[in-house]
Amino acid sequence: MPISDIPILSMLRERMQWHQERQRVLAENVANSDTSNYQARDLAPLDFERQLSTASVNLARTNPGHIGGTGNGEGEFASEGGSRFEIRPRGNTVTHEDEMMRVASNQMDYEAVTSLYTHSLGLIKVALDKA
Repeated sequence: MPISDIPILSMLRERMQWHQERQRVLAENVANSDTSNYQARDLAPLDFERQLSTASVNLARTNPGHIGGTGNGEGEFASEGGSRFEIRPRGNTVTHEDEMMRVASNQMDYEAVTSLYTHSLGLIKVALDKA
């Protein structure tokens, strides 16, 4: 089985791609902070339920107390325009402080996902060496 077919690794890889795309969108917001009537954008969070439903792992509800594994996903990396609370006189909704907080949060999340991905690959290498 190729490594790309392991569900957890493909989900982590998709999450890393989402964080890269979000970084690009946030950078566009900062770059257009002085553009009149520019509306700040962000990416909609990934839908974990959709990822689970597309993975090769099927969730079975064997007890009424279990949470069901149904999902209704949207398109990949949906953009979220979102209304911002602060609108500048020129109609721009970009606030540097908010954008820098989002960039820092995105960077920390990306680093966490890459760490999990690297650790998962390390576990696979250990398992293959022991076999």
